[in-house]
Amino acid sequence: MKRIIKEIRTIFNELDGFIPLHSPLFAGNEKEYLMQCIDSTFVSSVGEFVTRFERQISEYTGAGFAVAAVNGTSALHLALHALGIGDRDEVITQPLTFVATCNAISYTGARPVFVDVDRDTMGMSPESLKEFLEQYCELRSNQCFRRETGKRIKACVPMHSFGFPCRIEDIVNICNDWNIPVIEDAAESLGSLSGGRHTGTFGKMGIFSFNGNKIITAGGGGCVVTDDEKLALRLKHLSTTAKEAHPWEYFHNETGFNYRMPNINAALLCAQMEELPVFLEKKRELAERYLEVFGRMGIEVKKERENTRANYWLNTIVMRSREERDALLEEAIKSKVMIRPAWKLMNTLPMYRDSFSASVKNSKNLSDCIVNVPSSVI
Repeated sequence: MKRIIKEIRTIFNELDGFIPLHSPLFAGNEKEYLMQCIDSTFVSSVGEFVTRFERQISEYTGAGFAVAAVNGTSALHLALHALGIGDRDEVITQPLTFVATCNAISYTGARPVFVDVDRDTMGMSPESLKEFLEQYCELRSNQCFRRETGKRIKACVPMHSFGFPCRIEDIVNICNDWNIPVIEDAAESLGSLSGGRHTGTFGKMGIFSFNGNKIITAGGGGCVVTDDEKLALRLKHLSTTAKEAHPWEYFHNETGFNYRMPNINAALLCAQMEELPVFLEKKRELAERYLEVFGRMGIEVKKERENTRANYWLNTIVMRSREERDALLEEAIKSKVMIRPAWKLMNTLPMYRDSFSASVKNSKNLSDCIVNVPSSVI
């Protein structure tokens, strides 16, 4: 374990100081754009930087439209709500994910159902998804229902874990056969591609997060991308308290949400987007160093699959057992090197323990053995 920590310190050229997991880097026009925003006095949810950022994201990802939100969780909640998902519905997702994925599903009143992940991608397994649908679900009037509960399977939310693209094309094809819309949780995968196409653009919608530890950040922030103009307009309407446009009247035609991204956050993100190509290049260089160093030590290092390109947001190694993982975590804490384990599986948490779960052997193994190592841009 000491050797692993020593190699990390060597890579970061930091002999004894604290090494964070993922620090933000503000090395471009952030301060300039912030001052422009402040001088404009438009620092809340209306301003030119919000519009500019939405345009940057849609152009970068190749999506038709982008709608900015206050964070990734609210973006996913918006996307689910816009599809009319409610308390009579269920949403397929994976247990190996951050709790925000399931929380957003829960906000609608729906319940998550869990299928396994693939061991190589750490994202949803098309094989597990197909097996679940064939064994437990049926089509009625071209809508998918789970036989046991009689509830409709209203959406599927796969995640691109740590920036590694899952087998999203296969997942979308399976869901199309069952008339289930896909919302990609691409919160961690800005800059990641599958078959040359950006994550988040394969399904009906995709969401991104710009939390403080993401590859670009404004301390917070999120967005939804889609090719559906009508849906994009609805998302924007919902995110601005469902207020109808009028010179002076405050008329809200449905229950909406105060989810619009503030202009001051968007100003930071506009500058961060300008630096993104450099961030991606540097993170790829760091990933290659980890692959080389840990590969020599016989440690499994997660890498992108053929025909995909990962953003390497968080470099990930897999220890041989939970005990070995815990020993590394203890050594890292003593050595002031910030690493972290994977999340507790969602189907083991109190609020989701009663949700249906297929066999999740891969998720359990990965949750026990994954370690994210320092991945800041250097």
